[in-house]
Amino acid sequence: MNVLKVSQVNTYIKALLDENMPLRNIYICGEISNFTNYYRSGYLYFTLKDERSQIKAVMFSSSAGKLKFEPENGMSVICRGRISVYEKSGEYQLYADDMQPDGIGALNLAFEQLKKKLFDEGVCSDEIKKPLPKYPRKIGVATSNIGAAVEDIKNIANRRFPAAEIVICPTIVQGEYAPDDIVKSLEMLDSIPDVDVIIAGRGGGSVEDLWAFNTEKVARAVIDCKTPVVSAVGHETDFTICDFVADMRAPTPSAAAELVCPDIRELIAYISNLKARINFRVNDIVQNEMLRLSNITESGTFSDESSLFESYFNQLSELTERIYGSFEKCVESRESELAFVCGKINALSPLAVLSRGYCIAQKSNNIVINRAFSINSGDEIKLRFSDGSVKCTVDEVSLIEK
Repeated sequence: MNVLKVSQVNTYIKALLDENMPLRNIYICGEISNFTNYYRSGYLYFTLKDERSQIKAVMFSSSAGKLKFEPENGMSVICRGRISVYEKSGEYQLYADDMQPDGIGALNLAFEQLKKKLFDEGVCSDEIKKPLPKYPRKIGVATSNIGAAVEDIKNIANRRFPAAEIVICPTIVQGEYAPDDIVKSLEMLDSIPDVDVIIAGRGGGSVEDLWAFNTEKVARAVIDCKTPVVSAVGHETDFTICDFVADMRAPTPSAAAELVCPDIRELIAYISNLKARINFRVNDIVQNEMLRLSNITESGTFSDESSLFESYFNQLSELTERIYGSFEKCVESRESELAFVCGKINALSPLAVLSRGYCIAQKSNNIVINRAFSINSGDEIKLRFSDGSVKCTVDEVSLIEK
């Protein structure tokens, strides 16, 4: 009797299934149930079932990361993969390499799923959208630097509003690396302080060509921009997720340039019209005021200048007389005070003393002699009187004994 281990049996059965060509590339249609998404590993575990049976399935991260939509319980899908045995549990299962919605395209389903998610969050609401600047100084453009789209934007902007500066951030807009590059360009343009508005988009193409603008990472980057963003992807009939989250949707890149840039010809016409209206209004005001002034000056008090200013002339004359009178009184008072002070000063003056018969004795160096002992016999002295002076020689000095 040949006795086998459980692992040997499972290995043998696995080998049989792996070598079976029809089971190595099989398509299975069924409804998803027991769906589990292990976000850390990226593995998807689920069961495919129909009305009579079911089969377990697994999709590894390398394949799950390529899905355009999010699988959900109850969703009917078509899976492509291989049938094999998980040796540890002895269960056979489907190892799915690809998954497509049954009856609806994967891209369309992914679009609707993300659209519903963003609308449920309220990030597509018109109430939170930022207004576009009326007269932008700098316009940021996130698109490919080659092709018709960027040329259309530059030509239209230069024609409509040449005062604005165009800042082009060359961007990959199609393919595997496009979403990350679009996000990078949006962040870069949003970080420039004087960029007033950003145009993000590209020319027309298939759904696959435009798909980068339907990814959640691009949508989140548009939402996070502090600068207003205009979505300009594809043609007028093309709608992307970027259109819903942007502050403004333009049907084409050319239309985006027209939305962002005011027409300078219209501005010039508007300013000319304002100038004409202002001139007319000013002239009208001046004419009305001149008529009003004429009516005032020709009637009432202003019609007779003499009567208008007569009372003021009388007041002025009266004030002049009062000022002169006050000034004369003030001068007389000051003259009396001055005479009184002069009299006091004169009374104290040495000259007044001399006029009463006294004199001042001085040495030859004009030093006043106020004591007899300060001179000696034979000294020359000068005697000063009120009307002149004389020189004398001292013959004798007599001192008074105390």
